Parts: sequence; structure tokens; C-alpha cells
Amino acid sequence: MILTSYARPHTEWLTLGGVTGLHVLVAFFLLSSEPAPRTIMLERPLVVSMIEAPQPEPAVEPPTPLPARPMPPQPTRPPQPTVVPPVLAVPESRPAEIEVAPTPPEPVVMAPIPPPIATPAPAPVAPAAVVTSAPPTVEPPRFDADYLDNPAPAYPSLSRRLGEQGEVLLRVHVEANGSAARVEIRKSSGFERLDQAAVKAVRTWRFAPARQGGNAIAAWVVVPISFSVRS
Repeated sequence: MILTSYARPHTEWLTLGGVTGLHVLVAFFLLSSEPAPRTIMLERPLVVSMIEAPQPEPAVEPPTPLPARPMPPQPTRPPQPTVVPPVLAVPESRPAEIEVAPTPPEPVVMAPIPPPIATPAPAPVAPAAVVTSAPPTVEPPRFDADYLDNPAPAYPSLSRRLGEQGEVLLRVHVEANGSAARVEIRKSSGFERLDQAAVKAVRTWRFAPARQGGNAIAAWVVVPISFSVRS
């Protein structure tokens, strides 16, 4: 159930009016009961001037001294050369030459010269006889012995047709065993084919070795080879 009240606002206004009237009465009573106003002499107000205390001056820092600049080195003067006064050469005073009269030489007495003594000449010495033994003779190598049976060089057929002919001198080094160790052309025939044919043949020859004192030794020998179309 809902109850609606319409008399409440009226009551509040009454209460408020009563309170207000009560205050008005109290104020009127207080004003009517106060004594007559008195004249109040107000003393002259003191005027106080506020003087600001002097501010302490800020401490002035001394200026920072600048670093001392190094003094430039003073130029040193080179030492002046000591001038030595020239010493004048005083000519030496030569002692006075005193001429002395030469003393006459004393006479020299010549001693008698003895007669020369004859010395016999030394007898000639005969030179000692030098005994020298003659070296044994050397028998040169031989290539023309019958028992050697050395074949004659072959005549090149082309050289024969062309009519090439001549003599070749060969220098042969014969070992102690009779073999030809080295063959050299000492004189050419004038034709290369004939020279080579002679060298080729002599290299195969057998020789009687050279002998000295009965012993076989190595030695050189000259071998002539002739090529002739008529033969």
C-alpha cells in the first residue's frame, strides 16, 4: 500500500520561519541593551620601514693567472775566432864567418912499391864426363805385313763413274794390341766419298803395334790410301 503525504512541506516552512524570527529578536535585544558608544582614540600607528639588510658582496675570485709563455731562446752568438797576431820571423843572426888561413898540407912520403909477385895460374879442371843412356828406338806400327791380310778400301761406284780419284792420308792411333783406336783424315783426296771409304776400311784393319825395347806400345802411324780409275 502506498501512502502519500501532502502536509509535510507546509510544516517545514513554519519551522524555518520560527527560527528566523527567533534570531531577529535576539539581535534586537542585544543591540538595545549595549551601552552608549564611546569615542575611541586610536593611537598613531607606528610606521615601520623595512630596510633591507645589505647583501654581502659576492666574493670576487682573483683572475686565473695565464700560463707563463716560454721565453724564446736567445740567439747565441758564435764564438769569435781568436785572432792571433802574426809573429814576425826575426832573421837569425848568423855568426860572423871568420876566415881561417888554410894550413899547408904536410908532405906525404911515398913508400916504395914492392915488385909484383907472379902467381901461378890454376890448372884447368876437366869437366866430369856425363854418362847418358840413349832411349831405345821405337819401331812404328806396321800395316803392310802379309800376315795382316787387310782388305783394300772399296771404290765407290758413283765415284768411279764420275772419274773421282785421289790419295787420302789417314793418321791412325794403333793400340798395343794392334787395333785402330782412332782414325783421322790428315789430307783429303778432294772427294768426300773417297775419304769416307778409306776411313771405313782402315778402322777394321789389324796392325803390328809399335815396339820399344821389345815391348809393344801404342803409337801413331800415317796410312796412305790411293784411289785410281785405271786400277
